Amino acid sequence: MKRILVAEDEQNIRQMLVLNLNRAGYEVVEADNGTVALEKYDKHKGNFDIALLDIMMPGIDGIELCKMLREKSDTLGIIMLTAKGTESDKIVGLNTGADDYITKPFSVTELLARIDSVYRRVKLSKGSATSSGGTEKLIHGKFALNLRTRNLEFDDKDVELTQTEFRIVQAFFEAPDNTISRNDLLTKVWGENFYGDDKVVDVNIRRLRMKIEPDPSKPQFIVTVWGLGYRFN
Repeated sequence: MKRILVAEDEQNIRQMLVLNLNRAGYEVVEADNGTVALEKYDKHKGNFDIALLDIMMPGIDGIELCKMLREKSDTLGIIMLTAKGTESDKIVGLNTGADDYITKPFSVTELLARIDSVYRRVKLSKGSATSSGGTEKLIHGKFALNLRTRNLEFDDKDVELTQTEFRIVQAFFEAPDNTISRNDLLTKVWGENFYGDDKVVDVNIRRLRMKIEPDPSKPQFIVTVWGLGYRFN
């Protein structure tokens, strides 16, 4: 059973989400605020595939809850729900570790497509080690991508990656020294049916640079090839 944590303080929206997610085959654990959501996450010992978090909630808001859940798990798929459509809200959500966001009002069809897309990425990330023909690490220059732990190793240090960051680095390692376009990264990481804004690629690249670059403003490893895409040196 696919299990999803739904944290939404508006009862009508939460009930609609629970109904449609149940129909789509998800086991839903619901919470009406961030504090209760965190308690239920811990009660179930983090045994969730997806967390659907409303940004504007009493107590612990969605942004803070996202940070806390990401500290507990790198493999949990996190989608932010927001009534705000501003660019800053989207970027803040992604920078705190969310994999995707969706703005209210939304259609059930779009929401389920986005959730299924994140769920597939979660399962792909978890299954990478077993589906790689016994290979535990992918090596690229001084970097090693550990398929079992989903960590990036560099200079004897482990860099913890979210499942989305892991999929991005894996895409780079599978095409060493090649430039990958933003659209190709979207397809490889988010899937062909991704509904969201393609700026999600840029935000995740920026987050990766913060983790591995000596000077993220002057990247040495993940470089921009203007007009074409990105390359991992």
